[in-house]
Amino acid sequence: MDIPIEKKRFTPARIAMFAGGLLLLILIIFTIVSSAGGSKLNVKKERITVSEVTQGVFQENIPVNGVVLPITTIYLDAVEGGRVEEKFVEDGTMMKKGEPILRLSNTDLELSLVNQETAVYNLLTQMQIQQNAARQNTINRLNQLTDVENSLVEAKRVFELNKRLHEKDAIGRQDLLESKNNYNYQQERMKLAKEVVKQDSIASDQELSQAESSYNRTRNALKLMRKKVGDLVVRAPVDGQLTSLDAEIGQSKTKGERLGQIDVLSGYKVRVDVDEHYISRIYSGQSGSFTFNNKSYTLVIKKVYTQVTNGRFQVDMVFEEDVPEGIRRGQTLQIRLALSQEKEALLIPKGGFFQKTGGNWVFKLDENGESAYRQDIRLGSQNTEYYEVLEGLEPGDKVITSGYDNFGDIQELILN
Repeated sequence: MDIPIEKKRFTPARIAMFAGGLLLLILIIFTIVSSAGGSKLNVKKERITVSEVTQGVFQENIPVNGVVLPITTIYLDAVEGGRVEEKFVEDGTMMKKGEPILRLSNTDLELSLVNQETAVYNLLTQMQIQQNAARQNTINRLNQLTDVENSLVEAKRVFELNKRLHEKDAIGRQDLLESKNNYNYQQERMKLAKEVVKQDSIASDQELSQAESSYNRTRNALKLMRKKVGDLVVRAPVDGQLTSLDAEIGQSKTKGERLGQIDVLSGYKVRVDVDEHYISRIYSGQSGSFTFNNKSYTLVIKKVYTQVTNGRFQVDMVFEEDVPEGIRRGQTLQIRLALSQEKEALLIPKGGFFQKTGGNWVFKLDENGESAYRQDIRLGSQNTEYYEVLEGLEPGDKVITSGYDNFGDIQELILN
């Protein structure tokens, strides 16, 4: 009778297979754990920047660039259009107020001036003729009044004489009535003559006033026309330097076209470009500082231009005290524009770590300075040199502030 042979469950081959699988599983787990960020990385100290967290005075500011400009710029526009006939100076010349810069010609304008002058002279002649006629008419009216007055006096004398003679029965009643009627008649004539002289005087005054008013208007128009012709000679409106002159002999300029500008060099201002992100935090009176020839200077915002162009807006800043010696128009200045008042704060120097961490964590060194590990932090405002630390660090802590691009997801750095 055959005896059945019991089959073994764990053969050497199967045990070896299980052992190999277990080793492979351990290797996979180790690899996963290592790649999960729990590993360490050796870093040479000379390849990193270590900074100390300090307590100090902090002021939020931003770096901006400004261009030095004259304190005042007067633009020269063509008041009247015309052809450039003559240039008296060249670009860059220092000008005194009233000095000629260039001369334009405009035939139509000059012809209008001649016609206006002729109209004024004709009107003046007519007014003189009217004045003479009015004067002669007044003389005639006064002569007539004198004659009437004389007739009245004579009629009164005859009437009073006849009245006395009639009382003595020297003349008849008919003669008395005749002289009385003549006297009354002359009185009425006298009233009428006075009224005629009065009305004639009023009419003459009105005519002369109208003529004089018309003459004055025409003469004012002539003055205006002469001024327009005079504006064909472009003159410096203020003392300063002529710049950006754009005019050549024979070139035609239209009315209102820009010809150049006068820069008043009694002082300077700085035109600054600012990112539109800060437009709600910029206002007149804010200050900024810059260094020139190893000396610090302060600027104050005088005017804010709220129009945004290409994501930026402009402000004008003026020097708070002295203007730096040797500064020139068109020079570029690097300015630290203050956005807040000074205050005490915990500070960490700015560095490349921020690009990797966004300010949410940093590598902090241990007490021995031989290793560094991740430390969660919270940053506040910043300026050109420091970040304000709100949480996660204490004064005296040392952190790595250089870039973290080569560290990957490493949790701890070994410094050697």
